[in-house]
Amino acid sequence: MARKPNYDFERRERERLKSIKVAEKAEAKRAAREKARAENAGAENAGVAPPVDGEPTDKA
Repeated sequence: MARKPNYDFERRERERLKSIKVAEKAEAKRAAREKARAENAGAENAGVAPPVDGEPTDKA
């Protein structure tokens, strides 16, 4: 004998799993953005020496 389908439960379960997947994907993208920003900030500051006390910061 076949089981009686429970469409409401099945739909809620699909939506729950989909929302978990969307949240995981958003978290992964957020982490990738933060990592890229940190790498870019490190690359931008790598060629610049910190100012030494007593020296002017602008060379113009």
